Amino acid sequence: MQYQNIVGGTFISRPNRFLAKVRIDGEIETVHVKNTGRCTELLLPEANVMLQRSDNPERKTKYDLIGVYKEALGWVNIDSQAPNKVVAEWLKKQDYTFVKPEYVYGDSRIDFYMEKGEEKYLMEIKGCTLEIDGIGYFPDAPTERGVKHLHELIRAKKEGYQCIVAFVIQMEGVAEVRPNATMHPEFAEALHKAGQAGVKVLALGCRVTEDTLEIDQEREL
Repeated sequence: MQYQNIVGGTFISRPNRFLAKVRIDGEIETVHVKNTGRCTELLLPEANVMLQRSDNPERKTKYDLIGVYKEALGWVNIDSQAPNKVVAEWLKKQDYTFVKPEYVYGDSRIDFYMEKGEEKYLMEIKGCTLEIDGIGYFPDAPTERGVKHLHELIRAKKEGYQCIVAFVIQMEGVAEVRPNATMHPEFAEALHKAGQAGVKVLALGCRVTEDTLEIDQEREL
């Protein structure tokens, strides 16, 4: 996937989950942060950031903050909408005969439903932006929704679906993702149970630039 209307800036502060102060061409702008996670190891004062300029004149904020440059790692895409978009592109290159996003199953909306012959698949996507010593971790903030989705996949697996949870690694140089048990032990426990139940766990590595994100590797965890 490729972004349009990209501009660079310098991060100053983050007053709340949704907004940040960024210096763009010498002017301080209030911008929208496209990630409600904490991102505390990324959004540091004076960090170089990438923003997408909105073409909607009615918006209160002119820019979306979508990327941060991390020393010794490179660009990290923090756009929480990007993982589903890039997986949708990736799935078109796989051998599924049918793909439907936003599939309602039980009390949840699962990211993708796919078919391959007689097999039916459910796939839930999680974006990974937290890196520690070369390893990715998820989540960087508690996610009750993520735990619920894992329980739904376990139930679907028992009902005959092929189930997948895929971690999209929104940075380069990281091939492994582990559950962040310190941040959210319930998610780590649910992921372990999902693996035991036969839910496939994938790490999807990406090529990341200032204005692009593309899946270029797949690894089963």
